[in-house]
Amino acid sequence: MRFYLVTIFPEVVEALDFSILKLARERGLLEIIPVNPRDFTNDRHRTVDDEPYGGGAGMVMKPEPLVAAIGEVRSRDPEVRVFLLSPRGGTFTQSMAQELASGPPVALVCGRYEGIDERVRDYVDGEISLGDFVMAGGELAAMVIVETVARLVPGVLGSRESLEEESFSRGLLEYPQYTRPPVFQGLEVPEVLRSGNHQEIARWRRYQQIKVTWERRPDLLAKADLAQEDRDLLVMVVRGKDPWKRP
Repeated sequence: MRFYLVTIFPEVVEALDFSILKLARERGLLEIIPVNPRDFTNDRHRTVDDEPYGGGAGMVMKPEPLVAAIGEVRSRDPEVRVFLLSPRGGTFTQSMAQELASGPPVALVCGRYEGIDERVRDYVDGEISLGDFVMAGGELAAMVIVETVARLVPGVLGSRESLEEESFSRGLLEYPQYTRPPVFQGLEVPEVLRSGNHQEIARWRRYQQIKVTWERRPDLLAKADLAQEDRDLLVMVVRGKDPWKRP
């Protein structure tokens, strides 16, 4: 998987050189290439921003350097998909990450200051937002997207099963996880997880997924593709019945 980060802070790529991302880059599964709009300026100050027309606070990123940087990316990778990181964009989701992971290279354009010249939007394929909040620039958002998408690239993670059981992978939140010791400050690991009964463990985990999603993100349940057994478990959750709970 290849990413281009169009940013005036190319050193952000170094911040992505850790953990599974570092291993993926070393193994040739992931490539992250910074493209600096300042390299496409013609003045000695390498200016990438200017005052907004109509007045107002702050500065606006100029169209020429950004469009030139995007053009450079497209010349290297004609199939690349270019996305502007913007509050106007569609909200980034796990399903969007899966779609990006299975497609061609991706370029993420990171804005700064008060925003970018509106005309730059004519040169991108889409816009992505992390949520309904404002950040100082797009670099941190780009890092989130890179890590989320990279984890879905075959070979980056050691186990495909871990991907399938994660939150949002099947439309629900993840079930609770436990490890040793079996008792910590009076809090015990659920007995079913120590039973060795894998069929019952799988049923408990599905019940917990539905329960946690019902309690914290009921909106996800409305969109989830639930089998009849899942619906039966949901009825138990709603009625407050937990077969695994000690009396």
